[in-house]
Amino acid sequence: MPDGGEHAQPMIMATGPHCSHSIEKAEHVAPIDGEKDEQQHETQSNRTSTSTLNDQERQDGSVTPDRDAEMALHSTRTSSPPFSVFTAQQKRMIVLMVATASFFSPLSANIYFPALNTLAEDFNVSSGVINLTLTSYMIFQGLAPTIFGDLADMAGRRPTYLIGFTIYIAACIGIACCDSYAALLVLRCLQSSGSSGTIALASGVVADIATSAERGSWMGWATSGPMVAPAIAPVLGGIFAQFLGWRWIFWFLTILAGVFIVPFALVFPETGRNVVGNGSIPPQGWNMSLINYLQVRKTRRDSSILERTVSRDSQRTAQLALARQRKLRIPNPLNALILLLEKDVALLLFYNSIVYCAFYDVLASAPQLLGEIYGYDALQIGLCFLPFGAGCFLAPSLSGKLMDWNFRRAASKIGYEIVKGKANDLRHFPIEHVRISVAVPMVFVGDAALLAYGWVMHVETHLAVPLVLMFIQGCALTGAFNAMSVLLVDLYPLAPATATSANNLVRCLMGAGATVAVIYMIEAMGRGWCFTFVAGVVAVCSPILWVLERWGPGWREARRVKAEELKAENIQCRKGEPEKETQSSPSVPGEASAVVEEQERKKR
Repeated sequence: MPDGGEHAQPMIMATGPHCSHSIEKAEHVAPIDGEKDEQQHETQSNRTSTSTLNDQERQDGSVTPDRDAEMALHSTRTSSPPFSVFTAQQKRMIVLMVATASFFSPLSANIYFPALNTLAEDFNVSSGVINLTLTSYMIFQGLAPTIFGDLADMAGRRPTYLIGFTIYIAACIGIACCDSYAALLVLRCLQSSGSSGTIALASGVVADIATSAERGSWMGWATSGPMVAPAIAPVLGGIFAQFLGWRWIFWFLTILAGVFIVPFALVFPETGRNVVGNGSIPPQGWNMSLINYLQVRKTRRDSSILERTVSRDSQRTAQLALARQRKLRIPNPLNALILLLEKDVALLLFYNSIVYCAFYDVLASAPQLLGEIYGYDALQIGLCFLPFGAGCFLAPSLSGKLMDWNFRRAASKIGYEIVKGKANDLRHFPIEHVRISVAVPMVFVGDAALLAYGWVMHVETHLAVPLVLMFIQGCALTGAFNAMSVLLVDLYPLAPATATSANNLVRCLMGAGATVAVIYMIEAMGRGWCFTFVAGVVAVCSPILWVLERWGPGWREARRVKAEELKAENIQCRKGEPEKETQSSPSVPGEASAVVEEQERKKR
């Protein structure tokens, strides 16, 4: 293929069954580097741009765009619409809401721990049987987001959030009132299904409103809820279980979710780019928040009759164009599994899950170790989690600022221009190196603290020492996890919720096994050697990051080429016309390509 996209690649039109197969396959190819620019008034052009990184780029990681593409990209960045029309204040409100929403899933999982013994007595079952409610919760915590993530990328964020919270609140009420173990088991699965999709949705919302250059900070705060909750929840659970009874745990969750969902439904705007573009296209009437409705009403009231007519026509045209692209269907959980077939994504998800397992091994074993060594009750054990939670709370801000700073530093080094608020074309940008260089030192610090923690608990030192190490682990491991999660969204910016769902699926299933195994490992190996083994697994798997940094850009480029070829074939199948060999001007893929094509159409 020509380097730099000097000519469009000729393609033979597929017809009949093969054409249908191509369309279906194209829809399941994950989006590629660089976010997609707004397509507010027309559907995509049938032009495809293909290129590959040259040998020098693959060897030393340096990237130098060709002159034509660089000039086109510069022109696009300065003249294209903003990536998002939401103001900084609106973005802060949006991210605060999605962070709070994603807080409910891990909160519901960990607030449950202090009540396990009481539940076993009330339902007359053994502790092993009652622990099945934990395992089933984590399994559905991994499975449910694959459905909710696909639904959110297809139909929008707001309706998916509202459906999930409706299920969650109903399940919480049912658990608070249930009198049988079978009902408890089923309702815990429903509770997990309703709340766990919010984690994947948070990443999707951030990808909707933030470019790659600023995504680190926003993503850090959006994912702070799931990281802080495991440390705070045991304290709350211990208080309720000790003073009010286990049923009040679920009445509390019901009240908390109800208090949150009312203002959320009123003010949270739809952000899905396949529904509202960059936020300038009003969503469907049933999907409007109060803010959306008041903004549309104010615009219509302040404009003239002619302006209102033109505005309504253009908005209706844009809404129809986006609706044709969405193709609503039954959510397919297999879409998340398809991402595991990509080499870079599979390696990233596996290593991310290893770090997550190490994180949860500390959480799962701490109650037993603190009780054995220091003789603490449930409430005192819960309070010991506060340093861990403080580290988790600081990690999003620290890692997010480091990622954004490192993005700007790398851009300055290679002469990559960043225009604030404009889309970023990641085709010629070493995004793997930028994210991984932040994750590596955090993994090293967190792994060293994990190793020391095991031997500190083995010799039973003063309580202050393990608490300090828990703080370091919470900050470092959470920061590394956030950096790798942001990289995953960078690799799949057009389907961020689906990509995060795949991440959630792998880490939750592996985490469920790790939390069960760690207690038996401590009993068989001892505290020191158990955590030495866990830290060793993280260290042995760490070369995966080097592999991703070395070969990831090439795999990402190959995926981009394949996706654009299938997209072009998809468009030709819909038009029913064979594609002719044409000569095109140098194209700029990613977020900028749609704008360049729009300008060319206007010139013609």
